[in-house]
Amino acid sequence: MSLLAETGAQRPTDPLLEIYLERRGNLVRYFAARCGSPGVAEDLAQELYVKIATRDTTVTADNPVALIYRIANNVMLDRARGEARSLARDAAWRRVTHATVGDEDVAELAPADEAVASRQRLRQLVEAAGDLPPRQQHAFRLHKLEGKSHAETARVMGISVKSVEKHVSAALKALTVRLGR
Repeated sequence: MSLLAETGAQRPTDPLLEIYLERRGNLVRYFAARCGSPGVAEDLAQELYVKIATRDTTVTADNPVALIYRIANNVMLDRARGEARSLARDAAWRRVTHATVGDEDVAELAPADEAVASRQRLRQLVEAAGDLPPRQQHAFRLHKLEGKSHAETARVMGISVKSVEKHVSAALKALTVRLGR
């Protein structure tokens, strides 16, 4: 049973729409063979229907089947051009807004919510570090926050590397307990 019979709709009086409805299955297969996707083929068939239904009905053709396939080709070309424009626009945007290493995009900035959360965690860490005993606090700040090596921290503080390791380790334990991480 056809869609028209199921819905109780009347057959269109437009000969091009009649031919479209008779050949819709063939048109979907035609689109699918060219685009490789049944879903896209259905979309193209729907676009073709809209093009035919909204055209000027006073324009007629000697060969209506050929006209339908010509319109079908134009619909596919329009879709392909639109996708090409979209890809070019996206690629241009990506070139301007992203750094790349090889063929991979590298995000230069963290998403805003992650950046805010990171700043909050850092602020909590710095506040908690302020409550450490002075030697632990100094060793922790030099090594973890300023990025100095254990040897550099030992030189700055005038203590042994082993003492720096103990102070940093004790500071990390205390901060982990306090911050719960």
